[in-house]
Amino acid sequence: MKIILTQEVSGLGAPGDIVEVKNGYGRNYLLPQGFAIAWTKGAEKQVTLIKRARSAREIRDLGHANEVKGQLEGLKVTLKARAGDGGRLFGSVTAAEIVAAVKAAGGPTLDRRRLELPGHIKSIGSYPVRIKLHPEVTAAFDLSVVQG
Repeated sequence: MKIILTQEVSGLGAPGDIVEVKNGYGRNYLLPQGFAIAWTKGAEKQVTLIKRARSAREIRDLGHANEVKGQLEGLKVTLKARAGDGGRLFGSVTAAEIVAAVKAAGGPTLDRRRLELPGHIKSIGSYPVRIKLHPEVTAAFDLSVVQG
């Protein structure tokens, strides 16, 4: 089955890629979850739009990825979250909240799907966060979760 990816699927491809997958995988998982659309001649024209949008927000090359890595590693990222007695949070910290905190701290705009968290963040403290900027470049920074 030929499909066009609309989101990044690890081990398969990036948005806009046309890939061949088994019928069941495409029909039962990728299409219902919205990760892909069925391939047609008309849908292939949409691929150019998807790729153009991806190139606008993507890290352009290895040099740009290293530049962003330098920005991130010199950054103090603090996230205020509601917490009860003993430092336990009401809920947990999400990747979208971390991306917003990086942006508020003066960092670059990041893709939340590329964040690698050390598990669920459910208490106040300092946590190491990694982000895959490029296939060859991974940046790491410390996230401080404080009561707020």
